[in-house]
Parts: sequence; structure tokens; C-alpha cells
Amino acid sequence: MFFNLFLAAVQVLVISHRGEHLAHPENTLSAFQAAIDAGADYFELDVRTTSDGQLVLMHDGTVDRTTNGTGKVRDLTFSQIRALDAGAKFNPQFGGTKVPTFEEALNLAHGKIRVYVDCKNLSPAGLIAALKKTDMLNNVVIYADPGFLKEVLQREPSLLAMPEADSAAKLEQMAIALPLRIAAFDKDDFTDDVIAAAKRLNVKIYVDRLWTADKPEFWQEAVERGAAGIQTDHPAELVQYLRVRGLHK
Repeated sequence: MFFNLFLAAVQVLVISHRGEHLAHPENTLSAFQAAIDAGADYFELDVRTTSDGQLVLMHDGTVDRTTNGTGKVRDLTFSQIRALDAGAKFNPQFGGTKVPTFEEALNLAHGKIRVYVDCKNLSPAGLIAALKKTDMLNNVVIYADPGFLKEVLQREPSLLAMPEADSAAKLEQMAIALPLRIAAFDKDDFTDDVIAAAKRLNVKIYVDRLWTADKPEFWQEAVERGAAGIQTDHPAELVQYLRVRGLHK
């Protein structure tokens, strides 16, 4: 009975990985809108910098997998990337979809959903400038390595920084170096000792439940082990799963 009452008081956030990318091209505005429609609390996106300094969304270092182009994002201009088709490879019905800018995704999210920013290749200054321009400073979580996050927080202390947990010892070290309120976990560091360290440090746990772990039995395990957020490729299903159990608004 106590456990059930405890769960009833918990709210678990749903993080939509690369937007809703099973039925939409990943890291595109249509995928992000679908995540909003599914009731997710965050959509996750990946930010990279073009050769002429523009921030665009692309998981991979190259455009090859998801577009009709080739080459490294860092070697291509914004105009070259913008000319690519980011939807037809996924499904012809999405032909003509453009690679979004970071600001376009933030503007779409504003007032509707929070954004989980995976910092693949950009400067702290560029990140902060985009967040300020779109009035999203208080509605994002920033995932990056500790060195990058330390520089970000020196420039903008109000931001919610989220490093990878890695290990109990690493978590302890980061709690000293950073204002650490939240940490990311994947299948390799979602272990009893690292979870215990997070709880001892009062650090919230956002855990990936992707690929073979993205199903109800692993969602439930994450909840029972103290996850405050779950990243998923199935946002609508996870939202429904949590709502039935009183774990999501």
C-alpha cells in the first residue's frame, strides 16, 4: 500500500527521442510537433554548427543517412544544408522536408513543451544566444560533457545542465564541479550504485529507455528505481502508460 501511495505522488516526465521519429523524419519540425501532440514533456534534438556558423539539427556528423546529400555538417554551409531533402529517405510522403535550424525548433516548442538539447557541435555562446532569442532559457535541459556545461553555466547560471552520470565516482566529482541538479543515464550507468549516488546527492535521474528497453516492463523498472524522466521512441504509448498509473498529468 505504501509503495502504491508513493507512486501516486510521483510525476515522471516523458522525453521524446529526436521528436516522434518512428512515424516522422527525425530531428524535423513534423517530428517535434508529433511529440507535442503525443503529450510529451520534452522533445530531444541534436545541434550542430555549419561551416558558416549556423545552428542546425542533425544527429550524425554527416548529412548522409537522413538526407539526399553527402558531407559533414561542419563542412557544409547553411544554404547547402537547407537545400537538402530531410524527409524523402524516411518516407516519400515527407519529401521536401527541410533540415530545421535550432531556433525554428525552439520557436515551435515555446509555450508548448520543453526541449532536451543534445549539444553535438556548437559553442556555449551560440547555444545561449539562441535560447535567449527564443525566450527558452527556462524551458530546456542541456546535455553535454562536463567541461562544456561548466562553461555554459559560467555564462548563464540559470540553465539546467545535465551531464552523463557515467559512474558513482564521476557523479560525485561533477556534483563538486557543477551546480548539479540532474543527470542522464543510459543502460550502462543505470546501476544500483550510480542510482544510489544520484539519490544521495539529490540529483534527478533522466534515463534512456530506448531500443530493446523501450517497453512497459523497462518503463516500470525505471519508475520503481527513481527515474524522474524517461527518454523514449514511443512517447504516446509511454504517456498513456504513465497516466493510467497516475504518474503523468
